[in-house]
Amino acid sequence: MGSNRLEAFSDGVLAIIITIMVLEMKVPHEPSFAALWALAPVFLSYILSFIYVGIYWNNHHHLLQTCKVVNGRILWANLHLLFWLSLFPFVTGWMGENHFAPLPSALYGLVLFAAALAYWILQQAIMATQGETSALRSALGRDWKGKISPLLYLAAVAVAFYATWLAQIIFAVVALIWLVPDKRIERFIQKGA
Repeated sequence: MGSNRLEAFSDGVLAIIITIMVLEMKVPHEPSFAALWALAPVFLSYILSFIYVGIYWNNHHHLLQTCKVVNGRILWANLHLLFWLSLFPFVTGWMGENHFAPLPSALYGLVLFAAALAYWILQQAIMATQGETSALRSALGRDWKGKISPLLYLAAVAVAFYATWLAQIIFAVVALIWLVPDKRIERFIQKGA
């Protein structure tokens, strides 16, 4: 099987995740700025998670461009990634509704960590299928972003119980690191074309 069906399915799941996240935001019952302001934590957590889903969508697209053949290992690794991403609406809502409290913030960080690990597993599955001449392996190089992000997520989980504001800053910093689309794979594919 080619990667088109896998990419289409993944795109659909990510679109549903974003839809669920926005539907979790409840409309204020009062037409006042105070009522709107009370939703600020929910809206801020939504923005952060929307950015993360966008980052995964963008990088997943580039990742699958290197994948000419999809096998069972890749399918299951992709489903594993989508499982963790599907938890974004829950942890986003819980963190926002509870004004970035320690436990919801820590769980948010754990889900981000698990998604990063699942993405790495998907990369490994694709590289294993491609063999020693893996286009993905060549394109990734040292992958400093992929290595530092999970460590920062774990640091945020640890500090969430002592300084939730610092955990939120770490989440935002990792998102900023990835906000500029990762061009390594795109450049490698253009060179090979």
